[in-house]
Amino acid sequence: MKSLFRILAVLAAAVLPALASAAEIKVAVAANFHGTLQKLAPIYQAASGNTLTLSSGSSGAFYTQIVNGAPFDVFLSADSERPERLAKEGHAINGTRFVYALGVPVLWSATPGVVDAEGKVLKTGKFRHLAIAEPRNAPYGAAAQQILTHLGVWDALERDSRIVKGNSIGQTHSQVGSGAAELGFVALAQVKTPEGIAGSHWIPPSDLYTPIAQSAVVLTRADDVPAAIHFLTWLRTDAKAREVIEAAGYGFE
Repeated sequence: MKSLFRILAVLAAAVLPALASAAEIKVAVAANFHGTLQKLAPIYQAASGNTLTLSSGSSGAFYTQIVNGAPFDVFLSADSERPERLAKEGHAINGTRFVYALGVPVLWSATPGVVDAEGKVLKTGKFRHLAIAEPRNAPYGAAAQQILTHLGVWDALERDSRIVKGNSIGQTHSQVGSGAAELGFVALAQVKTPEGIAGSHWIPPSDLYTPIAQSAVVLTRADDVPAAIHFLTWLRTDAKAREVIEAAGYGFE
């Protein structure tokens, strides 16, 4: 697969200089990565002349939209399963899929002192509502469920209706940020700033959840396949792009 991606990337690089005008690349991006991609977009535009039009949402919702013919060129998912399925089903181009980031979930509260450094608040239960993204649609929600299950608190929280589920990790972040839920599981990249993390937080050990390998893929409905491949090649190989992604709170394989 990697060799095919390299071949496609070389072809894209050869074709792009001959294009009469800059391309618009329509990107469906998982909500956790939206803020990071907003930072990357002007850097890529300056380097290539192409523009990125971003749509943010849950990976599960985007999968359904793409299967039903949504006109996106590139899909940046919060998991690897859905891009792989799209390729197998003929909705994405084989050989263009790769992991662009490893996601990190964090238990976060906008209020200092609510979340302790070891996440013990989950067992003491000193909160009314815990927000997570819907596990069926959002990989970060699935990771949150795995963490809570490993800690032995999922069933009780579900039974007592203390878990609030958002449609995407973006909605979950808003629920916690607004105080609608005292705490919740969000992506580290959503709360990390150069000054640190406001409020209070706990980063769960990685052995409590399945690694969040976030994959990108070029879709078969892409209006400009060479431009789409060029963007993903840049995202995968450009040193500045990787620097921005890492600074946002993501890892790499």
